[in-house]
Amino acid sequence: MAKVLVFTEMLTSNFDIPVVLVDERLSTVSAAKQLRESGVNAKDARSVIDAAAAVAILEQGLANERK
Repeated sequence: MAKVLVFTEMLTSNFDIPVVLVDERLSTVSAAKQLRESGVNAKDARSVIDAAAAVAILEQGLANERK
């Protein structure tokens, strides 16, 4: 986490852009659960789990932006 904070500080001090940090630790677990609940079998889920986790992270970020 320390490296992320250093990188964030570098971005914010060198560029005039907002930087939002998102906790993604449980995104893969959440994505796997959603895939299981939607009927995707474990073998097929392995090939799309990272993409599904990325979708979950983006959805969380967008939801936070709307608040």
